[in-house]
Order: sequence, then structure tokens, then C-alpha cells
Amino acid sequence: MANGSPLAAPLGFGLGLRTVHYEALLDSHRGCVSWLEVLTENYLVPGGRPLDFLRRLGEHYSLVLHGVSLSIGSTDPLNLDYLRQVRDLAARCEAKWISDHLCWTGVDGINLHDLLPLPYTEESLLHVAARIAQCQDFLGRRLVIENVSSYLSYASSEMTEWEFLAELTRRADCLLLLDLNNIHVSATNHGFDAYEYLNALPVDRVQQIHLAGHTRHGALLIDTHDAPVAEPVWQLYDAALRRFGPVSTMIERDDNIPSLDVLLEELQRARSAARSLQAAA
Repeated sequence: MANGSPLAAPLGFGLGLRTVHYEALLDSHRGCVSWLEVLTENYLVPGGRPLDFLRRLGEHYSLVLHGVSLSIGSTDPLNLDYLRQVRDLAARCEAKWISDHLCWTGVDGINLHDLLPLPYTEESLLHVAARIAQCQDFLGRRLVIENVSSYLSYASSEMTEWEFLAELTRRADCLLLLDLNNIHVSATNHGFDAYEYLNALPVDRVQQIHLAGHTRHGALLIDTHDAPVAEPVWQLYDAALRRFGPVSTMIERDDNIPSLDVLLEELQRARSAARSLQAAA
């Protein structure tokens, strides 16, 4: 895929699509956000209720796809059947972009059902960049790659996570989904500076921002997505707005999912922060 101006136009403020909010998004709260992030694997089905709702929602909201099964860091061959299904789904729902995670999820065909971090080495960089390029050629569009939270690091790493990500976007010509909660979680767990991470990323590669919550277990933070966005993550968001400008931003909630009104109130804080910065500028 040729280099060029990679970023899609910002979509504004959105939410992760969850089944408990289908009806409200279509009826009482229709148009409450400008876009929805769709969990890719939930809709890789031949038909039925999920795809019917997706079709109806797509009439009122912009949609983006967010997957967990690409396993871009694995040494297993890329699953072309999976990529074909993702490509077809993206065409069907007119997805603005497709994202997945910088991780590996298994080896030798075994799925460990976790998003496992990579060693940040030149060898890993060459491997992942080549696989992303192959995916992008197959899909006919750039991938948006998300930073994951992590609870271990590799003695073999030769660079920081942010150095790896920045170089990966250059070599693979891909984009970034910047999960600010994941940065905060990993910074706390590993003892690095979250703002150094943020300031090292290329401004022209950040396509999307995730805001989410976490859980503390003693000194360890776990990326649980089952709580409101924490104050340190909101502070990171302010810094991200100053560095990257208006980026499509959403609240991600996977457990203890509250009513849509509660999530919209939380999302309003993100919207207000962006408006305040714009007014100041």
C-alpha cells in the first residue's frame, strides 16, 4: 500500500457498541453520538439478529470495526479466512476503519484468549511490520493498531514500547488507536512515564483514542474496562488533545455496563475537554 495522507477525518465522540444499548441507540437516544465501535468477532456471522441491528444502526451512525483475533505478533501464518470475513464485514457496514491490537493471542493454532505483549526488538519490528503490510494489502486499507496493557516485560527488549510503536507506523505505514487507559496501566505496572510515551508518538498517525476504566489490585493495575474512566486517564486525555488535536474519541466499557445515559454523561467530559481546548486555541 502506497504512502500518503493516512488519517481519516475525525468522527467526533462515540461509544463501544454493546447489545444492551441496541434499542436505546435506535429509539430513545438515536443520534446521541456520532459513531460506534463494533466488536468485529461478534458480527462475523452469516445473518440473524446481530447483523440486522448492525444494518439498522449503520443508517444513523458511522461505524468502525475493532477486532481481537488478528494476533499480528504471532509466528503462526496469518488467518486469511478471518481477514476475508473482516474485509466483507467492513464492506457490508461501510466501516470507516479497521483496528486490532499490537499483541499475539496464541501459537500453533491455540488461542490463549488474552492480548499478550511482544518483545520490543528489531526482529519483532521486522516481523510485525511485514505482517501488517500483508494485512493492509489484503484488506485494501490501512490498519489501525492499538497499544495493549501489559503485566510483564521481556529482558530481550531493545527499545521502549513507544519507540517500537512510532517506528512500526513508519515502516508498516499503519495508524494508531491510542488507548490512554492502557498507557496509564502499563506505566504504573512498569514504572515508566506515561507522558514521555505520549509525546514520543507521531502526531500524524493517531486515528482514534480509547478511554476506559481499570481495577487496582495492590500495586498492580488491571485493564478491566468495568469502571468509569479514572482521573489520571482524563489528565492524559487533556495532554493527548494538546498534542494530537481533534481525534475520534470513545468510551470503552465491557463489564458492569451502566445505562446509556451514564456513559453519555461520561463521554460529555471528553467532549467538553475538547471544546475547552479549541476555545483556548
